[in-house]
Amino acid sequence: MKTKIGGKELIEEAAKLIKEGEVVAFPTETVYGLGADAFNKDAVEKIFKAKGRPADNPLIVHLSSKDQLNKVAIDIPKEAYILIDAFSPGPLTLILNRHPDIPNITTSGLNTVGIRFPNNKLAQMLISKSDTPIAAPSANISGRLSPTTGQAVYEDMNGKIPMILDDGKCQVGIESTVLDLTKKPYTILRPGAISAKMLAPYLSDVKNFEGEVKIVTAPGMKYKHYAPLCPCVGVKKAKNAINHYDKVLDTITDKVVIIGNDFFLNLIPDKYNKISIGKTPTECMALFFDTMREAEKKYKYIILQNFEDYPEFYSLNNRIEKSTAHIIV
Repeated sequence: MKTKIGGKELIEEAAKLIKEGEVVAFPTETVYGLGADAFNKDAVEKIFKAKGRPADNPLIVHLSSKDQLNKVAIDIPKEAYILIDAFSPGPLTLILNRHPDIPNITTSGLNTVGIRFPNNKLAQMLISKSDTPIAAPSANISGRLSPTTGQAVYEDMNGKIPMILDDGKCQVGIESTVLDLTKKPYTILRPGAISAKMLAPYLSDVKNFEGEVKIVTAPGMKYKHYAPLCPCVGVKKAKNAINHYDKVLDTITDKVVIIGNDFFLNLIPDKYNKISIGKTPTECMALFFDTMREAEKKYKYIILQNFEDYPEFYSLNNRIEKSTAHIIV
């Protein structure tokens, strides 16, 4: 299969592919998605096949208008409408009670469904012109680093899907916050750019998920995610990064790099290979996946700053801990 890649000029062709039961990669403000008609089980199955995605890992259904909401969910609580008005379009996914018309494969057999309104013009146009909600996970091989550019999608999906809509770099850079509204206390199942603190004014009770995952109710909860092609470990202190770098240099490879924020890297001498992902949490989220993908092409070992001690980096650190398989040296 030849994979076509392009921008807005391909939108009509992309919508036609969705209507024909094909899969199209498309941009959002978070990461690129791999989309198909949410109601077409054969089309959705192609998503799982292209990614190599486990069947019990549910997809998020993307909407372009509130009119589509009652087609994918039932018994919608008033809190959902309040949050949609406050944060949509944007990087917030709401877990609601699933409409019976949504096929099992889309929700991995669960009675719930994740919905969100992406804040990207091309994504909104694709959903609208396809005349259907679009189910989509991130547009990468399952377990790999999420793609935040069309080129990153192409590297993983070339020859596996017919089309990639390219709109440059994603602004947010990590996947959406996933909030379960089906039971109280309302729980953030996957952290993202919208934090519990930001949600608190709109909800009486909201918390971050803690504990062991038994049933996957949202993407990113259970399986290996965000893994680079080379070994990757976490460090909390600059001196630990330096010590581990020297150890790797002596025993494994000279192609080693330290990745962190500006403050962290300023504590490390310039003789060490290092790449900054920015200064603020917003900057670091936006640059993280793209930086990691570039680093894995050039280096054979990554030492990655762990932000566990910095609450403002909570969502980014969720991805970092999975990239490093929770290994801290």
